[in-house]
Amino acid sequence: MKNSRGRRARKKRRKREEAQSVTLSHEAPFVDLRRWLTKKAFNSQSLIPANFSDTGRGLMSTQPIKANDVVISLPERCLLTTSTVLKSYLGEYIKRWKPSVSPLVALCTFLIAERHYGEAADWSPYIRVLPKSYTCPVYFSADIMELLPRDVRKKAVEQKERFQELYFSSQPFFLSLQPLFTQPVENLFTQDAFCWAWCSVNTRTVYMEHAQSEFLSREKDVFALAPYLDLLNHCPTVQVEAGFNKLTSCYEIRSIQGCRKFQQAFICYGPHDNQRLLLEYGFVAHGNIHSVVYVDLGTLKLCLDEGDKQLPQKLLFLKKNDFLRNLTFGVDGPSWRLMTVLRLLSLKPQQYSTWKNVLLGAAVSQDREEWCIHTALTLCQHLSDDNASAVERLTLLKDGSDQARLEQLGVVEGLRREERVILEHSKDVLRSLLPQSSPWQQDGIQNKER
Repeated sequence: MKNSRGRRARKKRRKREEAQSVTLSHEAPFVDLRRWLTKKAFNSQSLIPANFSDTGRGLMSTQPIKANDVVISLPERCLLTTSTVLKSYLGEYIKRWKPSVSPLVALCTFLIAERHYGEAADWSPYIRVLPKSYTCPVYFSADIMELLPRDVRKKAVEQKERFQELYFSSQPFFLSLQPLFTQPVENLFTQDAFCWAWCSVNTRTVYMEHAQSEFLSREKDVFALAPYLDLLNHCPTVQVEAGFNKLTSCYEIRSIQGCRKFQQAFICYGPHDNQRLLLEYGFVAHGNIHSVVYVDLGTLKLCLDEGDKQLPQKLLFLKKNDFLRNLTFGVDGPSWRLMTVLRLLSLKPQQYSTWKNVLLGAAVSQDREEWCIHTALTLCQHLSDDNASAVERLTLLKDGSDQARLEQLGVVEGLRREERVILEHSKDVLRSLLPQSSPWQQDGIQNKER
């Protein structure tokens, strides 16, 4: 009886810890979507839309999915591609426009137009279930951008600049579409509308190579919006096979591991760390096994001895040999690449001849190795301080923010929380590497090289 009670308690505890779900299949937009897809030959009863407490909207399995089972199979007729756009009312306008628009712009234009036409649009059932806004960095204001870690902030700013350049360069094409609309196109193809469409394409399409169209620019055409299938959420540990099956003319997702009944079915976008997930998809994954914290050059310089006259030459050597990229901390501590860079930076003039051995992973000497570990600890502390400061500022920004802004802040907060866990793990690993007799261990991580 005692063991039985223990099993029941464990079972109840597991149930409490599991994400709770509420089905959405009865809601009008999803009923209409299923009805519309059924007319296009889509027939799947094993997955239903649901709202999950940990991920938001997703798909729940209504029956056990075995290993190697096809999770979902979406007929080609259900996929929204540039071929769909070229066959639509936009086709003649795109075909005669020079210089040719890109596949991305063609898809964005179609989404904006279909959203404007509302219930009269052919793709209205799909447009209605798309998110109304996104938490991608292109939506972030400057003060939210400032809360991001330096490395991803730089990439996010560059991404936003590219987006804005694409939008403004597309204005003449948008103006050419005026005959299709009664309202001025300037009021329809706004930057906000283009941002929504751009995020819809970039975050929700599946990779599918298409033949190059003579009417589009030479950029790779690999986008396919996949209604219903795009409700599947990402999980870093899930393994699936995905692709277009030419024999069945369907885009298929096949599970490698299977899925239990009434559990959320996941796919995996790839071995992406949280910074990349935020940048490309607008979310972070809790406990992401691929996640790391990046060390930028500015932070690295803060931890180096300014009195080292050879430091500029060392940094120049590292830059020329492409060693200053992808310097990271993970849950297992500093990466091999980061420690190699620190070992090269630690070399004294009489030790320069050993640099090739250092590149092969060899330690220079005990005191240099301890210097490297201490410097890595100092780096960790700088990143932790930056993290704490960002979280403080983030908390202040929440006051008075609307729902969209709160969601954006929530994603940044999630990234900072995940990175804090990684940094604490790294500190523990590094401290365990220092011998008790080390002056670095005795004086703590505030010590500088003597």
